[in-house]
Order: sequence, then C-alpha cells, then structure tokens
Amino acid sequence: MSMDDLQEQVEKLKDEMDVLEEACDTLPQCSEDDGCETCETFKKIDALNDKIEELENKIEALMGADEEDD
Repeated sequence: MSMDDLQEQVEKLKDEMDVLEEACDTLPQCSEDDGCETCETFKKIDALNDKIEELENKIEALMGADEEDD
C-alpha cells in the first residue's frame, strides 16, 4: 500500500472521528461522571484513534525506508 493511500485512509478516519466527537457531546450519558466509560460512541472514537495511530506508524516506516534509499 502506498503512502498516499495510507494518508487518505487516515484522513477518512479523522473525518469519521470528527463526526462521532460532535455527536458525543450531545449524548445524555456525557453529563455523567463516568459517561465515557459506558459510551459506545466513545469506544468507536477510541478504536478509530488506534487505527489512525497504526496507519501513521506505517507511514513513518515508509518514510524512513524512503530516506534510507536516498
């Protein structure tokens, strides 16, 4: 997978996460102290964060490989 493809995936995931974060603030359980612990939307955001981090690590690895080739 190319670096451009990975960056495009990261952007899509960030857009999806932004939508979820906007909805997150309006949910009833957000007013509770432990609301995030029981919130399915927050769990989805957390999973997206993990995917984004994984893709960014792959991008860094590809960039490092490109620099070594120079």
